[in-house]
Amino acid sequence: MHVRGRALPDEAEIELWIVEGRISTEPVSGADTVFEGGWILPGLVDAHCHIGLGDHGEIPLDDAVAQAEAEREVGALLLRDCGSPTDTRSLDDRDDMPRIIRAGKHLARPKRYAAGFSRELEDEWQLPAAVAEEAKRGDGWVKLVGDWIDRGVGDLAPLWSDDVLKAAIDTAHEHGARVTAHVFSEDALPGLINAGIDCIEHGTGLDDDTIALMVEHRTVLVPTLVNIVENFSGIADAAAGKYPDYATHMRDLYARAGPRIAAAREAGVPIYAGSDAGTMVAPGRIADEVEALKGIGMSATEALGAACWDARRWLGRPTLEHGASADLVCYSQDPRLGPGVLGQPDLVILRGKTFRP
Repeated sequence: MHVRGRALPDEAEIELWIVEGRISTEPVSGADTVFEGGWILPGLVDAHCHIGLGDHGEIPLDDAVAQAEAEREVGALLLRDCGSPTDTRSLDDRDDMPRIIRAGKHLARPKRYAAGFSRELEDEWQLPAAVAEEAKRGDGWVKLVGDWIDRGVGDLAPLWSDDVLKAAIDTAHEHGARVTAHVFSEDALPGLINAGIDCIEHGTGLDDDTIALMVEHRTVLVPTLVNIVENFSGIADAAAGKYPDYATHMRDLYARAGPRIAAAREAGVPIYAGSDAGTMVAPGRIADEVEALKGIGMSATEALGAACWDARRWLGRPTLEHGASADLVCYSQDPRLGPGVLGQPDLVILRGKTFRP
């Protein structure tokens, strides 16, 4: 096959040939032109989603396939699965499925995360060994639950001691894995960042001090803005009767999230796009997350890069390079125009196979 169009971010005219599922930048005679005259991007990236996670945890594999298909339909062809209890490795053998970078199961303490979602550790000093095991099962990532409601105090609180975090994150790095963590509140952030964590998910409790720490340690942020905007108020309302302090705290985090994440970007914290699809957010929302990133000060090109070429480089995956897997999305209009364009590609090519959403 053959495609011709403009690439981003430089808007250069490009021609690519697809041979045996891979990109060739060298002409191939007799190729069938399947797209021309528009915009050609590497497959989009959803840097925080959950393929294989349902409302109560593990789901049937067919349901996980449906989640992955919904991502593919909108051009999200590289997915960083930030914790799922369902074993989805068989999907790697299918040429119609997006590529998945897994973080294994969430690691948490008993009754300190959503029921059925995580691997629960009775003793916090079990964390380093558990991290080593999840590092072997994952694809270069491990996911911690950094904070969650502590029902004994009625508010968000960290799950792990600072020295445990340092030992666990060092262990992950020794096994060649990066570590990320779910974090809503303020208190869990310093310990995680000082321990050398690679990425923070959500980050609604950031302040000037922890932003400076992230810059110093080169910690990445995936804010999942769609989830924050659509769900934080509802979470607070549902808990208000039994846990009023928690509800007030969640509302405050929601109110400050936009300016705080914007401040992190302004300070130089790398930010990438993740929708948090899987439970409270439906799969296939990456275009909405890109649009939300514009609200924290990103240009249209920067926001798209956070879900495309820049995110791929961060995750160590190719873009439109010679010899790379032919995973690309094509648009007749400029995909920077908004989610109505970005979320409806004219042609998806995955592993050299064409899909027309």
